[in-house]
Amino acid sequence: MEDLNYLEGRELTDKLPLEAFKSSSEVKEKLLLGRYRRTDTEFCEYIKKLLGHPLFKSLMISTIALNGIFLVIETDFKVRYESHYFLEIADLIILAIYTTEFLLNLYLDPIDYWKDGYKRYDVVVLFFAYLLYVIDRSDPQKYKFWNLVKGFQALRILKLVYYSTGMTILMTALRKTVKNVSYVLVLLFLLIFIFAILGHDLYGDPDTGDMQNWGSLPSAFFTLFSLVTVDGWTDLQDELDEKGLTSSRAFTIVFILLGFFVFFNMFIGVVIMDIQDTTEEYERKLQAERRATLHTKKQAILRRQQEEINALISQKKSSEYKTFNELVEDFKKTLYHTDPMILEEFCASIPFIDLYLTSLDRQDATVFKLQELYYEIVATLTTMLKESEEKSWQSLQSLKAKSSLLYK
Repeated sequence: MEDLNYLEGRELTDKLPLEAFKSSSEVKEKLLLGRYRRTDTEFCEYIKKLLGHPLFKSLMISTIALNGIFLVIETDFKVRYESHYFLEIADLIILAIYTTEFLLNLYLDPIDYWKDGYKRYDVVVLFFAYLLYVIDRSDPQKYKFWNLVKGFQALRILKLVYYSTGMTILMTALRKTVKNVSYVLVLLFLLIFIFAILGHDLYGDPDTGDMQNWGSLPSAFFTLFSLVTVDGWTDLQDELDEKGLTSSRAFTIVFILLGFFVFFNMFIGVVIMDIQDTTEEYERKLQAERRATLHTKKQAILRRQQEEINALISQKKSSEYKTFNELVEDFKKTLYHTDPMILEEFCASIPFIDLYLTSLDRQDATVFKLQELYYEIVATLTTMLKESEEKSWQSLQSLKAKSSLLYK
């Protein structure tokens, strides 16, 4: 409570830009509201809270899982025939939930909705879902197309990616990996192309070579692909050894070293690096949102404390208190231990408290060592005192003995 003057001048620091603490979504929302002002802001805020509520997410995840179970059940012709009406009604209910989610998201942000890839995917899923009810199944020519569209209903299960943080990070990383992976695949294709021509010329002779694996360029490509995956390469090498082409061992070893140990592992390394970068970016985004939330709470507490102090100052002008300190002392008595207080002194910071507690622990350890040293000193002095008493008693006895001899 000693920083009342500091809190009164806090208004200047409150005007600092909060964009450094806000996430990109909040800044984008602010710009959007600045361009397109809506009159139903309260209802939009309610819809936003509804879509972000854990109960709504649990409902969508359960619906997607239930939809996947029904798709598995429909693969059995007998069950599909006997439970036709039940499955139709269940599909309509699930489709109604998907449509409601689509309409709520579209109503909340009709402009940026189409910029999100997951939201566009929802539109594609709904398109295939409603296309089933447009196609006439009684027409034999259209029935095959209806079965094809029915198979695309399995795409609904991928909606689960949107509600899973781990899957979202993985899909984002895979999308970013496409460019780097394409470069690796092009280099791998060039390597296979070079070795395919070389292998065809060396081991594709119709008389002495292996025509089945190296007789043509397509077969050579397929053989090299098997070598890249290291799948059955020993059988391929045995066939070349049976033809007496022992020099092919060096060819096989060099290609496996380049194709599998270099390019194939390079492909895996690129994917892992992109996943790691995406995960770090997601963690930075979460930290930025947490800092923005913490900054908002801090500003709210500071504003509330400023209002209370202003009320106390106005009360002081019309009360019997002589000084402001007397007013503050009574105000302190009304505070509870659970009331949050923001202090800017160094002694109230967490690093100082941590350092102070550490110094107290070391001080306790020092006091304990001093106590041990004190006990050792006391024990040593006691031992010395006992030894001196014994020596004095022995000297006294010797004097008595000498005096008795002299007396005799």
